[in-house]
Amino acid sequence: MYHFLECRLVDHLREFLRRSYNLEDANIVVEQPPKIELGEFALPLAFDLARKLRKSPRKIAEEIVINIGEIPGIDKFEVAGAGYINVRINRAALAAALANDSLPDSDGKKSNSAVPASTGKVLVEHSSINPNKAAHIGHLRNAILGDTFVRLLRFAGREVDVQNYIDNTGAQVADVVVGFVHLERKSMVEIQALAASPRFDYLCWDLYARVATWYAEDKANLQTRLAALHAIEQGNNETAAIAELISIAVLKRHLETMERLDIEYDFLPRESEILHLHFWDAAFTKLKEAGVLTYEPQGKNKGCWVMRRAGTLAGTVKTPASAAAEDGDKAITDMITEEDQKVIVRSNGTVGYVGKDIAYHMWKFGLLGRDFGYRKFFRYPNTHECWISSTDGETEHPHFGDVTEIYNVIDARQSEAQSTVIEALRGLGHNEAADRFTHFSYEMVALTPRCAAELGYTLSEEDKARSWIEVSGRKGFGVKADDLLDALIASAEKEVNSRHLELPGSERSQISTQIAIGALRYFMLKYTKPSVIAFDFKEALSFEGDTGPYAQYAAVRASNIFRKGGLNPDDFCRGSGPGGSESDASRRQGTAVHRVSPDEFDKFLAGDAGNSVWELWLAASQTSQVVSQCVATTEPAYMAKHAFRLAQLFNVFYHRHPILSEPDEKRKRFLLTTAAVVRRELIRVLAVMGISVPAAM
Repeated sequence: MYHFLECRLVDHLREFLRRSYNLEDANIVVEQPPKIELGEFALPLAFDLARKLRKSPRKIAEEIVINIGEIPGIDKFEVAGAGYINVRINRAALAAALANDSLPDSDGKKSNSAVPASTGKVLVEHSSINPNKAAHIGHLRNAILGDTFVRLLRFAGREVDVQNYIDNTGAQVADVVVGFVHLERKSMVEIQALAASPRFDYLCWDLYARVATWYAEDKANLQTRLAALHAIEQGNNETAAIAELISIAVLKRHLETMERLDIEYDFLPRESEILHLHFWDAAFTKLKEAGVLTYEPQGKNKGCWVMRRAGTLAGTVKTPASAAAEDGDKAITDMITEEDQKVIVRSNGTVGYVGKDIAYHMWKFGLLGRDFGYRKFFRYPNTHECWISSTDGETEHPHFGDVTEIYNVIDARQSEAQSTVIEALRGLGHNEAADRFTHFSYEMVALTPRCAAELGYTLSEEDKARSWIEVSGRKGFGVKADDLLDALIASAEKEVNSRHLELPGSERSQISTQIAIGALRYFMLKYTKPSVIAFDFKEALSFEGDTGPYAQYAAVRASNIFRKGGLNPDDFCRGSGPGGSESDASRRQGTAVHRVSPDEFDKFLAGDAGNSVWELWLAASQTSQVVSQCVATTEPAYMAKHAFRLAQLFNVFYHRHPILSEPDEKRKRFLLTTAAVVRRELIRVLAVMGISVPAAM
């Protein structure tokens, strides 16, 4: 609602500036005044126009206020200070629209500012966990960020494909193959039996750490990894078959883990198909023809195909050969210095991770001229089907790839690799695609010493003194995602059991799970992406402060008001304001809709007495604006801040107003409508964050 009015205001201002001053595309910034008493919008526009119009900012502001005319939903304009324009919203109109969950009355004109900057399908790639061991806490941050961004885009009306890239031919999978075959001496049949066990990914976790130790003991052992890598990339051999068996079994466990967090995927493209369907071969040809890749005949990268490292400038050297070609003049030839070379194809002929990633991204944008085969792989309880790439495939399948925009949720350590892919697209002449390629970068997750100790790790005195401890899957030190979820649920269950022993065990278990998942997701989202997170059980599960349970509790508290009053919060405020009517559900149940009239909204939201409640209504109206902010900045943390602010304001409202005992029936209806609207918006905001609201807390 608030965002809609802001867009309408901007559109009217643009039209006014065009009509009155013959100005196009003026920079119209909309701010929020420091105090609610000053209005809902503040415009510094006059300061920006002063030089162009050669007038004082205050004079321009006065002209705008006098001549702008009426704008539906806007009450009035006021000049403030040296030239600010404060804008007051029609509180009653906005409140009625918000209560009815509809836009304020339109003036019949479409608000162009509300139209998304781009259309078409969006592809969000997230998780992308190597299928060689159990998922860990760092993977959870990636998946939660990615899933929340998908929800934000869908809330904003975008069509989204969710992909989880599976590197099933890389060194990590090869290491586990080496572990089973060379350390454990297991046969294919024995590995197959182990892969069918419930927590095969845990077994691989321990084995992966053992293999790392084995490599460290004797560097010659690394030759075993190289041999395994070659065999896996080549395919059609026993080593490749074992790698396929391991990666598929671990991948299914990853999907089950993420399902616990209500995270789903549409398509699982695998690196093996990028190789076997010759995606890389097609990309390699295009890259060579465009001069993006060059062959290095000498130096440390001799025999490799290289491209310029992202962010470096073209170097120039004088060569005898080129000088002779210019009849003795000292000709200058562009070359990539050794330091600026990024190896894409190694001298032994194997293509590196970045090369395969370039081919994959050409496919994403529909620039490769090839496609995967598709097979159904995993069905979620809601019947949603997750597909996986294949060398052949089913005839009928959804259309993946060929998208307008890409967001890759990959940690900050992969910035260079992501930039290299973007530069390759530019080198191929696909600048528009490169411009719509976003590296959704984030920092790592660590543990507080207290959390590490609670999880059973032995800490040195030096570790105990640190603010956080970095995890390492290769060293076997870290938190498996399922272990973390189990521990959080167990901790939440203790709290729920102490408060609600009257509830059935299954209900207490469901509530505990909702609280634990909410705590984890909120904790991962409340920090901005560049922040290193030090995870802590006690902080995440707290019912006080900036936490998931605190926001959930505010929504539960709002629901309890209606439960105690024998009222339905979903139907309560519908029909408020002008033109409202009783809902079909209410008529069928024979219950009256408790309408709040425009005059009552005016009365209870006016003046100093109404300002504190109006601040809550205004915050509740800003969900779509916050969603737009999150999408524009690729920063979901703003959604967590919005949830926390709504919860804080509601709790102040709750303690200040004894709603059910309010003697004035009209004021009681208004207060109940306020609680119903905030409850609805809190549930909506938390849902965008992937957090559900329990029946009790």
